[in-house]
Amino acid sequence: MQVTFLGTGTSQGVPVIACSCAICASLDSKDKRLRTSVMITENNKNFVIDSGPDFRQQLLREKVTALEAVIFTHEHKDHVAGLDDVRAFNYSTGRDFDVYAHPRIQAALKREFPYAFEEIKYPGVPSIEMHSIGNDDFEIEGVTFTPIEVLHYKLPVWGFRVGDFTYITDANFINAENKLKAKGSKVLVLNALRHQTHISHFTLKEAIALAQELEAETTYFTHISHQLGLHEAVETSLPENMFLAYDGLKITVE
Repeated sequence: MQVTFLGTGTSQGVPVIACSCAICASLDSKDKRLRTSVMITENNKNFVIDSGPDFRQQLLREKVTALEAVIFTHEHKDHVAGLDDVRAFNYSTGRDFDVYAHPRIQAALKREFPYAFEEIKYPGVPSIEMHSIGNDDFEIEGVTFTPIEVLHYKLPVWGFRVGDFTYITDANFINAENKLKAKGSKVLVLNALRHQTHISHFTLKEAIALAQELEAETTYFTHISHQLGLHEAVETSLPENMFLAYDGLKITVE
């Protein structure tokens, strides 16, 4: 299985105007972070978790020509705003595009993109086939996904385990039952927003402690804000077998 980090950043703490802060001024490409998303490639099939505002740009950068499905963690704008761009895959395949999401998230998508779900559609709008997920395992094209329910402040959010790869973003609490689902992963991805305490995200220190508790062989941190600091400086401070992810990073999970 190959995992591609499409984006590792967040809107949290990112300036929306011209800025000369250390992150914006950095010449290190690893400090240039689009909104958080990941692509899993297994058996020559591509599956993306979350389609944020940078979805189209990310797929073009990675030269993705085929995509089986998008699986959603939650309905916040920085994770769903790019869903409209699945229309390109409607065109290339001639069929509805598969989306997997909890019913609560589906309702939010229908509010956000009502034109994609109308009975009589305008020509060329996305054509989407919704699939409901909860806390039970589900399968897409022969690949099994295990949902891991976490909390983003008080909002339930879903991480996923695929084989020995576990992906958890936008969380600051995981109960004991769901920790067991993630425990012992060869590769664990966790959100680590910044150093300071946050109401709905793990800090870097909290993410490190959780990774150690879950006994992951290798851990990558994602959903990184400007407030965490420069990639090179932060990475040198991390424990062994822990790394900052960066946009375009590709890893193999055996």
